[in-house]
Amino acid sequence: VNNKAKEAKKKKMKKGRKVAPIPKIIKKTEVEKKLNPLIEKRTKNFGIGQDIQPKRDLTRFVKWPKYIILQRQKAIIKKRLKVPPMLNQFSVSLHKNSAEQLFSLLDKYRPESRQEKKQRLRKRAEDRVGKKEEKVTQRPHVIRAGVREVTKLIELKKSQLVVIAHDVEPVEIVLHLPSLCKKMGVPYCIVKGKARLGRVVRRKTCCALAISGVNDNDRSLLNTLVTTANNDFLNRYVEMQKTWGGAVMGAKSQDKTRKIMKL
Repeated sequence: VNNKAKEAKKKKMKKGRKVAPIPKIIKKTEVEKKLNPLIEKRTKNFGIGQDIQPKRDLTRFVKWPKYIILQRQKAIIKKRLKVPPMLNQFSVSLHKNSAEQLFSLLDKYRPESRQEKKQRLRKRAEDRVGKKEEKVTQRPHVIRAGVREVTKLIELKKSQLVVIAHDVEPVEIVLHLPSLCKKMGVPYCIVKGKARLGRVVRRKTCCALAISGVNDNDRSLLNTLVTTANNDFLNRYVEMQKTWGGAVMGAKSQDKTRKIMKL
């Protein structure tokens, strides 16, 4: 008898207490969707040779060309390693609005193209053949391009503004220009894109440009650009020579360090 009573107790324990039903107020009332009988449901089958697969982002699986892989690896290494101040100064460039004003000014003083030079010389030759009097005109203001030319103008203090590209490779070509400008008191600025500078001088790329002179109507624009260049670069030269760059770790490493700091 005792055994039977124990078994009955065990069965009751297994069953447990009945949970009270959820009240009707809390219960979510599911609204039945009325399906249109005219529209037929067609489920897609993404098997081999069946429906077209949906578009996916496959950039992770793309086999990029070698030069692109090297570019990206180089950019990551530059972020991870500590960059000395002399190189880090080229990461700071002229802000967008000032750069637009600068390039609009530079476009006015582009050097003449081969065709323009050809036409000018032909006209001059025709005038000489016809024994016409040659008009003595003043030499027009033109941008000076190239590292040697720009260095010479800085040393002679003849350049009013020096423009340096931020992505020159190897950087040693233009590394001396900021310190030389500081020494000679010549205003300089760093802008993005050697290709952009090259377009101004009708070349593929250009490391540095110098504005030696402008017309009277563009004098005020040049003065404003010189003041912004002085405020952003020349006056901040000593400060920029102390600031190191790089040493930015990846997302995983940053998470790791955060966890260690919390402990």
